Amino acid sequence: MADVELLRVVHVDGRAIPDPRRRMPGRGAWLHPDPECLAKAEKRRAFPRAFRVQGVLDVAGLRSAVEAAVVGGIGAGHSRSVEENRKQVDPS
Repeated sequence: MADVELLRVVHVDGRAIPDPRRRMPGRGAWLHPDPECLAKAEKRRAFPRAFRVQGVLDVAGLRSAVEAAVVGGIGAGHSRSVEENRKQVDPS
């Protein structure tokens, strides 16, 4: 099974924003960096439920980040094999 890189999303001042370094405080949600997954999450109202907030969240910044990730080659079918993730070890 291939590893899939997930994007952490946090709630800040009524906005769902990406947390690529995975360091921001608070409750986080995880998303595949794929525009289709973001659209499904919006349709299902997954972010307000995950963050336990009332109302609609602004996802414009998150949408831009997801689209940039797809253009940059991260997500949307991009996966790294286990061999690519391993560190090089000196055999001597």
